[in-house]
Amino acid sequence: MPATLDGQLTVEKTPSYFVTKSVPQRVYAMSPGVKLIVVVRDPVTRALSDFTQARLKRPALPSFEAMAFGNATAPSDRHGRQRRTDDAVNTSWGAIRIGLYARYLERWLRLFSLDRFHFVSGERLVDDPAGELRRLQDFLGVKRLVTDKHFYYNATKGFPCLKKSERGGAPRCLGQSKGRTHPVVDASALRRLRDFYRPHNRRFYELTGMDFGWN
Repeated sequence: MPATLDGQLTVEKTPSYFVTKSVPQRVYAMSPGVKLIVVVRDPVTRALSDFTQARLKRPALPSFEAMAFGNATAPSDRHGRQRRTDDAVNTSWGAIRIGLYARYLERWLRLFSLDRFHFVSGERLVDDPAGELRRLQDFLGVKRLVTDKHFYYNATKGFPCLKKSERGGAPRCLGQSKGRTHPVVDASALRRLRDFYRPHNRRFYELTGMDFGWN
């Protein structure tokens, strides 16, 4: 981490830290009093987003349905044998596995108390960016400098953009890889994924004390 002067905050923002097994212990060893910010969104939506990004680099990828279900196996039977099943979800695929938020949070909570965390709803960040930033600034203990006057909605992207100054200036929007249209996925496949994630989402709500409204 870079040197930080009095009155400054240093922020490191590597998304994979949340899901990487060795990271909680390493972060705790560095600074047990660190403040942790976790941005999450509906795991089904984020799986679709992951797939959309991956297909930009690998256009020959199979369909989303094939990736989410095609390589899945059922739990082992009493003889240790596995069989393929169309009803199972392919949790070996990272786009699916990363959405099991409770699994990763439980690992972090072995070392850090819940008050060290601030959870940002990806959906609310789009619908009410100023409100989410207000809560984040309060968590960090900094003056509320970013307000609703710093945002405007970009209809092309489908996301809010940030202005450097509330009086104007060049806005900062998400990069070209963001805001892309997700693939059309069969409604039954989406229902199966939502059924799969539902108990995991409930557990995440219990751990965080927040209901993110993912149905």
